[in-house]
Amino acid sequence: MVAAHRRHDMSDRVWARLEPHLPGAGGKVGRPAFDNRRFLDAVSWILRTGAPWRDLPPDYGDWKNTHRRFCRWRDRGVWEKLFNEVIDEPDLEWLMLDASHIKVHPHGAGAVGGNQEMAYTKGG
Repeated sequence: MVAAHRRHDMSDRVWARLEPHLPGAGGKVGRPAFDNRRFLDAVSWILRTGAPWRDLPPDYGDWKNTHRRFCRWRDRGVWEKLFNEVIDEPDLEWLMLDASHIKVHPHGAGAVGGNQEMAYTKGG
């Protein structure tokens, strides 16, 4: 994989926690999945960037197969199961702030003198 993608990929600690709960793991019914980690990193890349599936970097695999597998896991409740597995120990490395809660200084927003409306959020 390209180094630019790797820096945001899943850590070994998170992978060790998720791996036993994934479909296609060894010892379960069905064909073993050999690329679950790459698949999770691909989905994470899509969700993090907001890019369309067609823009998935090729080193993560074919975008169409990745999307199809994402939908299958959604339909089977796999994502919810994984979420419930990691919710007790959040990874704050990916903490995000919603921009609607950050007030802008009037000068930074191009306001012309005395604009007091910048002090309020949308909700008042």
